[in-house]
Amino acid sequence: MKKTARFLFYLVGMTILSLGIVLNTKSSFGVTPIISVAYALSIIHKWNFGNASFVMYCVLAAIEYAFKGKNFRLYDLLQIPLSIVVTRFFNLFGAILPDVTSLPARITCLILGIALTGIGAAMNVNARLVPNPGDGIVQAISDRLGKRMGNVKNVFDIFCVALTLLIGLLSTGRPVGIGIGTVAAMIGVGRFMYLYNSLFRKAQLRLSGLPE
Repeated sequence: MKKTARFLFYLVGMTILSLGIVLNTKSSFGVTPIISVAYALSIIHKWNFGNASFVMYCVLAAIEYAFKGKNFRLYDLLQIPLSIVVTRFFNLFGAILPDVTSLPARITCLILGIALTGIGAAMNVNARLVPNPGDGIVQAISDRLGKRMGNVKNVFDIFCVALTLLIGLLSTGRPVGIGIGTVAAMIGVGRFMYLYNSLFRKAQLRLSGLPE
């Protein structure tokens, strides 16, 4: 029963995380840093967002392999099928959810997107199963360099934003996929993860049969 609960939390968290990311894209205020590269490329080259994200996740998994070296486990390869599922959710929610143009609707999408991204990410991390490649590469870099994961996450986010800005400027002469919503996500996602963990982490771990 507890194993079932653990997988259920993981699946629900993955779904919520995917919905949050898509809502961020619908706001048109700029997307979360890690997904910004794939989003910008999909806008510039008219690629499918889910497929572009899958390729990006595979690249992140390959970089993670390089950082882990002999510590890379076959178990870590499950990030690839996980990425397939997550990016199919991107396409599904992208097709179902309508585009919004009014300022109140865009702001609502941004706030909901940030909140759901943080909540979904916290549920996934707490399930202690296969991490998504974005979290996996940050953890791998953190372990390799002996630095705190939070600090590595901040630096990695900044790198992703800078790379996305460069891609946009070189391709179109303007930023693409980056905006005030990106800054809000950099700050807000972590806050909502903290809020979820403050309220529900212990209950999730207890129901999942995991130690605190």
